[in-house]
Amino acid sequence: MLTLQRAAELNAAMVTQENLLLHEKNVCYAMGAMAVHFGEEPEHWQAIGLLHDYDYEKYPEEHLQHTREPLLAAGVDEEDVRAILSHGYGQCSEVKPESNLEKSLFTVDELTGIIQACARMRPQGLRDLETKSVLKKFKDRKFAAKCDREIILRGCEMLGMELSEVVSLCIEGMRPHAAELGLLGAEG
Repeated sequence: MLTLQRAAELNAAMVTQENLLLHEKNVCYAMGAMAVHFGEEPEHWQAIGLLHDYDYEKYPEEHLQHTREPLLAAGVDEEDVRAILSHGYGQCSEVKPESNLEKSLFTVDELTGIIQACARMRPQGLRDLETKSVLKKFKDRKFAAKCDREIILRGCEMLGMELSEVVSLCIEGMRPHAAELGLLGAEG
C-alpha cells in the first residue's frame, strides 16, 4: 500500500512547480477526509491524492501517459496506479473510476481548486470558509473558470453524494492544513 512518505519521495522526483505542489496538497488533504467518510485509511488516500499529477509538470499535453510504467517500476501497487489514472477519465484517460477511492479523486481534483479560490478571497481564509459560500461561487462559472464543474457534478453523482456534502468534507480535510496551503487569509 502506498504511504504518504513514499508518495512524497516519488513526487519530489517529478514535481517542482509550487502551484502544482500546492494543488496536489489540496487534493491530498481533501482525500484524507473522503477516506474517513468511507471508513478507509486516510493516509493511503492522501498518498494517492499527493501523487495524482505525477507526470503533469513534465508532460502537460500527455498527462497520465507517463504515469503507469514509472510508478509500477517504482513499486506502486497496480490498484493505486489505477486510482491515479482514473482521475483523468474522459479527458486523458480511459480508466473509469469504480471504487470510492477512484470516484473521490475524480471529484475532488477539480473541486479543491474552487475551494482554494474561495478561501483566498476571505480575510480568514479557509479558517471560516463555509460550504454555502463555496456553493454560491460554484454557480458562477467565471469564478475559478478552469475548474470543470461538470466533472465535479459527475463525480458527485458517481459517489451518490450531494455536492454540498463533498464540499463540506473537502473543507474539513483541508482546514487543519490551512497554513501549509497558504490559506490562512490576510488576518492569519
